[in-house]
Amino acid sequence: MQDLTLVMAQFDPLVGDIPGNAARAIEAVREARIEHRADVVVFPELFLSGYPPEDLLLRPSLEARLDEARATMAEKMARDVLVIIGYPGVREGQRYNLAGVLYNGRWEAEYAKQTLPNRQVFDEQRYFAPGTQTLVHEHKGVRLGLLICEDLWHEAPTDAARAAGADAILSLNASPYHQDKPAERLRLLEARSAGAGCPVVYVNTIGGQDELVFDGGSCCLDGEGKLAVLAPYWQPGLMPVQLRRQDSGAWTPGDGEIEPDVDPEESLYCALVTGLRDYVNKSGFDGVVLGLSGGIDSAMSLAIAVDALGPQRVRAVMMPYHYTADISREDAAQQADMLGVHYEVLPIEPVVESFMGTLAGVFEGTGRDTTEENLQARCRGVLLMALSNKKGLMVLSSGNKSEIAVGYTTLYGDMVGGYNAIKDVYKTWVYRLARWRNAQSPAIPERVIERPPSAELAPDQQDSDSLPDYDVLDAILQRYIEGDMSAEAIIAVGFDRDDVYRVIKLVDRCEYKRRQAPVGVRVTPRGFGRDRRYPLVNGWQPGE
Repeated sequence: MQDLTLVMAQFDPLVGDIPGNAARAIEAVREARIEHRADVVVFPELFLSGYPPEDLLLRPSLEARLDEARATMAEKMARDVLVIIGYPGVREGQRYNLAGVLYNGRWEAEYAKQTLPNRQVFDEQRYFAPGTQTLVHEHKGVRLGLLICEDLWHEAPTDAARAAGADAILSLNASPYHQDKPAERLRLLEARSAGAGCPVVYVNTIGGQDELVFDGGSCCLDGEGKLAVLAPYWQPGLMPVQLRRQDSGAWTPGDGEIEPDVDPEESLYCALVTGLRDYVNKSGFDGVVLGLSGGIDSAMSLAIAVDALGPQRVRAVMMPYHYTADISREDAAQQADMLGVHYEVLPIEPVVESFMGTLAGVFEGTGRDTTEENLQARCRGVLLMALSNKKGLMVLSSGNKSEIAVGYTTLYGDMVGGYNAIKDVYKTWVYRLARWRNAQSPAIPERVIERPPSAELAPDQQDSDSLPDYDVLDAILQRYIEGDMSAEAIIAVGFDRDDVYRVIKLVDRCEYKRRQAPVGVRVTPRGFGRDRRYPLVNGWQPGE
């Protein structure tokens, strides 16, 4: 029986760092050769450029940088290992998303991605031309059919590779995470490998890149759709797959390590931690600073920040005013102590009163309204940005998706920041995550989870004063934002007409705020930003 050891290289490239990514690949192949006696090493999609490179693909020097990196790899890569790695490239005047095949110092072949997604966060038709040729590359007796990411979500490329004689399908991927995506991906792979009747090796990237986060989960399935190997989610590393030739001539994977399923809360929490950690570290910040209000959102953000960066790189600031409850002050101090972060209290009363004194003349004759409430939030934002400038820390904002959707945030106030770890997390999920995190080890005071949420910008204020209960609000928002359901369609499901129209009008009206909000981890099937694009000025009216 003939064996071939294939190693899935599940690593996190840095977008734009072509020399650094090439060096990482060279080192990974060396390790795979020493530790696993690898015959083949497969890297993710566009590994050399990082994913997604976006308009870096249009830079005039990109091709020269890639050529230099590929020449370095050919010279320094370990011998007697077939390396399959993704990168962009211009060929005969067209730019393609490519998988290159390197062996013993020679680039032997290239495959161009055939199916270019142009939906949700994907914009590949802006940059690439579709490939038209199937590639099956033989190495040590096994014929390897190459695909890239979206190709595998369609039957035709897989069928073409099998028809060309592929014994196994290798897919290079940069498949971003969202809730339920790992299970969705495995269902697709089960169907595709069973339909092809041959093993499918799926190599995914890992780590955070701006709003996107990649969960890994590289795997191999046999020709009957059974999972044979599954690499850990959220962990970089090398995962071997043993392909064995049977007496019939067919190649099958040997049983390998399979990571156990994780709770949906754990998967989502890991996504948030990974996205924040990589954004801060790849951007070169020393750490983060955030306003700690004693409420659930800032408490959740603090826990994520500590798990992502360590307590020594996190600074929390309580900025009380007249309406800040004593329990908020107590809970904020308790959580800071629980997590071991640097903590300080900066009262904003002198700052607010100074602003109000300056504005007294122009405000004369007007009553108190949200202007005064927003001014409190904006004073806090100014203080946080001053700390950011002076201490070299990134401001971490903490608005959840429910609030951001309906504009229950203050522009230039609590929206101030460089990143928001929970930007795409609905309020109901914030509570679920808080309970899950506390079940691992105490991180958030229980009273923060149990008490009614409030912005504390006015006496006895609660979120429910101006919004439906979050269970109802989130259910409406999910249908409108992610399901693209109309107002009447949502009402037909059983929701109150007034609630639905009020919520939808708030979502539509607050698009201008979201355009100015910090970026954050995308974890739902349709996040705000690059995923959902609506005009700021329009005359569309909700209805059918």
